[in-house]
Amino acid sequence: MQPAVIRQLIELNRNFYHRLGEQFSATRQRLQPGVRVVLETIPEQAAILDLGCGNGELARSLIQAGFLGVYLGVDFSPVLIGQARRAAPESKHIQFRLLDITDRNWVSQVMAEPGSQEFDFVFAFAVLHHLPGAALRLNLMQEIHDLLKPGGVFIHSVWQFMNSERLRARIQPWRSIGLDDSQVDPGDTLLDWRSGGAGLRYVHHFDSEELNTLAQSANFAILQTFASDGEGGRLSLYQKWVAQ
Repeated sequence: MQPAVIRQLIELNRNFYHRLGEQFSATRQRLQPGVRVVLETIPEQAAILDLGCGNGELARSLIQAGFLGVYLGVDFSPVLIGQARRAAPESKHIQFRLLDITDRNWVSQVMAEPGSQEFDFVFAFAVLHHLPGAALRLNLMQEIHDLLKPGGVFIHSVWQFMNSERLRARIQPWRSIGLDDSQVDPGDTLLDWRSGGAGLRYVHHFDSEELNTLAQSANFAILQTFASDGEGGRLSLYQKWVAQ
């Protein structure tokens, strides 16, 4: 994928979450079942970096469960970060930062935080499928690997929207944003939004083989894979990777 197309797709999603952040948040007022399953396994003293933390529902749930560790949530949407700070007020243990993980210096910004450290866990729930281009995704995985303690765990979910007839009906032609199929990668998709306003988002559909290759290339081993969420419990694919 050409750099200009990557930038266009990143900007498309950035504009969507800036413009429709409140409408998106209104549809995310509770944790997905798969995320709840993950949180049940997290030690109460863990150090967590949550990429794409959204409106703070995950942090709020951790606090309610008696979490005593360190949590840093980052997101590129000012609207969502504002909501996160209201949902889970900041303290010396719970922090939120406006930060874009597609920026070159995002890791240095994380490590510049007071009390910065390597993390026991990095989360990226419903994030990776919004990152265009295999090289960008691999670079992010390598950066995440470096932020984890030895043996640290990366836990993520990717959207399996092709399992839903309703969501498949929302696929839009690339010409809607001035592109064609030859300019994007297999699995890349343009989906519309219909709740509280009209919008378009770039989404990549992952299969297990692609995720396995990505993990191996970034020096991770896959500990667990399971499906959850939505229609029939199969709208998200979750994986736990351990840093090697």
